[in-house]
Amino acid sequence: MHDTTTLLIELGAVILGLGLIGRMALRFGLSPIPLYLLAGLAFGQGGLLPLKASEDFVGVGAEIGVILLLLLLGLEYSASELVTSLKTQYPSGAVDFVLNATPGAVAALLLGWGPVGAVALAGVTWISSSGVIAKVLTDLGRLGNRETPVILSVLVIEDLSMAVYLPLLTALLAGAGLAGGSVTLLIALGTVGVVLYLALRHGRLISRAVSSDNPEMLLLVVLGLTLLVAGVAQELQVSAAVGAFLVGIALSGEVAKGAERLLTPLRDLFAAVFFVFFGLSTDPTEIPPVLLPALLLAAVTAITKVGTGWYAARRAGIGSRGRLRAGGALVARGEFSIVIAGLAVGTEPRIGPLATAYVLILVIVGPLAARYTEPVVRRLGAWQGARSASAKPHAPEAESAVGAPAPRPVEGAAAEHDGPTASRPVPEPGPRAAPPSDDEPPLPSHRGGPQPLP
Repeated sequence: MHDTTTLLIELGAVILGLGLIGRMALRFGLSPIPLYLLAGLAFGQGGLLPLKASEDFVGVGAEIGVILLLLLLGLEYSASELVTSLKTQYPSGAVDFVLNATPGAVAALLLGWGPVGAVALAGVTWISSSGVIAKVLTDLGRLGNRETPVILSVLVIEDLSMAVYLPLLTALLAGAGLAGGSVTLLIALGTVGVVLYLALRHGRLISRAVSSDNPEMLLLVVLGLTLLVAGVAQELQVSAAVGAFLVGIALSGEVAKGAERLLTPLRDLFAAVFFVFFGLSTDPTEIPPVLLPALLLAAVTAITKVGTGWYAARRAGIGSRGRLRAGGALVARGEFSIVIAGLAVGTEPRIGPLATAYVLILVIVGPLAARYTEPVVRRLGAWQGARSASAKPHAPEAESAVGAPAPRPVEGAAAEHDGPTASRPVPEPGPRAAPPSDDEPPLPSHRGGPQPLP
């Protein structure tokens, strides 16, 4: 059979299969990412039916998928939102990094991967999946909750941190050493600073230069500019993904909305190809030996993400139930973890199977954690409280004298709670306002962060 014919047949079968398994995942309320990875494992090296003719094309499509993922992510945020998030939530970002990057680094060192492997696996365990989390918040109807801006602020800081982390990782993987890595990091920081400055000061001029009333022209200009900047960034060892992210930040207003609307279908297509390609490059026979480390790492970093959400929500003055919801929502890992592992797999091949198993676990556990963390912890607390109360000896009730007035409850400081204030037996002078619930829409605050994703 002719090579072109084989290529078309394989590509058609792959894309059709992705569409069918994506529909199946949505029907069960799951993210399609784990199914895309499993499809890649099934048709890659050591799989059921290896793809040969389309492997190179799928590899190029995977590169475009990463670029479009980061471009669309940049279009979600304006430069002012990024600066605001950095000013108000940087302590939460620092806690997020320490709690979630440390387990990955320690695990890599224990496995004998060396410093470069430790830096790579730290990134895999650090970054949450913005795409999966945004989808989960939408499905659960929590976009108006008070904790949602806090969640999005943490995600913004993580995404912006990639503009520093990815160039540094690329330099380390290339064997640039301390001096070369420092130069690359300085270039990345300078590039990010220049782009943020231009976006803040001259964002309208940039958007006006790219703008077009013709959707076809807008699509071609934005996509061509993104690929060009990504290629130049890759040549400078700043990472193509970071270049695409910076292009998205530089565009704003109606241009950003129009570009997002036009590029979303392309992003979905090539992102699915990217996840399949990562699965294709991973031998499924290498996953069972790393399944136990992946499970342990997933359990530890799920707990540390809940701790991150608790801390960030507490700083914003949100009650305990909202803190638990924020922590549970941040558990999912996905596209960024695979991007980092894909960069590192050439230098440290063992990171591929571990990252695949790790992401498969947490991309399934993440939506469940977002839904059930708060009610499960609340029921456990109620059960422990009931058990403690039943263990205490009951004191005999004191008999009151006939005609004596009923005892007045002791006044004290109100305990923190999420529900309405309990009624008092003694009437008060005026109506008592109940404290706001965690389920109310977010109030205007200097810690508000970015607006929820659409």
